[in-house]
Amino acid sequence: MSILFSGDFHGNMANELKEITQEALLNKYPKEKYDAIKYHIILGDGAFLWPGDYKNDLDNYKVLACRPFPVLCVLGNHEPILGMNKLPEVNIGIGETVYQIQTNPFVAYLKRGKVYLIDGIKFLVLGGALSIDKISRIIDQTWWEHEYWSEDEKKKIFKLLKRENTFDFVLSHTGPHHINQRLFDDGYSVKFKDEVALLNDEIHERIKFREWWCGHWHRNFYYYDDETNLGYQYLYKRTKILEKLPKGIAVYNENGMMRR
Repeated sequence: MSILFSGDFHGNMANELKEITQEALLNKYPKEKYDAIKYHIILGDGAFLWPGDYKNDLDNYKVLACRPFPVLCVLGNHEPILGMNKLPEVNIGIGETVYQIQTNPFVAYLKRGKVYLIDGIKFLVLGGALSIDKISRIIDQTWWEHEYWSEDEKKKIFKLLKRENTFDFVLSHTGPHHINQRLFDDGYSVKFKDEVALLNDEIHERIKFREWWCGHWHRNFYYYDDETNLGYQYLYKRTKILEKLPKGIAVYNENGMMRR
């Protein structure tokens, strides 16, 4: 079995859905790879349950339901659920519970600051990021105050890392600040003033991991740090597949190439 990954979805605002339909995935991967997918993880900004956009959600669900695997979202910054209370928490057998928002297809959000064991791969799941487009939004969103971690959340993650600090992969929305700056300091300096990315730096210093995967930057880019032997995968309108092997973890690209 394996796990499909993609970047920001934005409720299909920029036609992101076309990259992850059943037809698109079967064109990108051999059928045996598609049939082996057990979960699809969106790396933040799923933007499901957007206020006043119920019909759009239904249209997206209809397409996603054609695929046989559930959707799990990392919490981004454009996430209406951040301001919602009493969302159903369900146990789907991956360690921690998830916030379920849809039954068919199954769509849920992973909790930030939690550890999940998904298909034999150990993930530290983070999330959140700075929104730079609040002024342009005319809808009264109640979730902006939650795009940054609360002080209680920060205390809990650092307490967790004192007893558990080794993971296969880290999943977040934005990347660590020092990696973002190294890769993307091309004039968009406002994105670097991000408390979540700085928090990710603090977490980065305290853990051991193989690779760090995120979205947010609307880039498709893989960076390998030769000094630390760590990989950083940024995704948007591309997909990757992770598969646990008897020895190691394989990463499959859309063109069929693989790294371990």
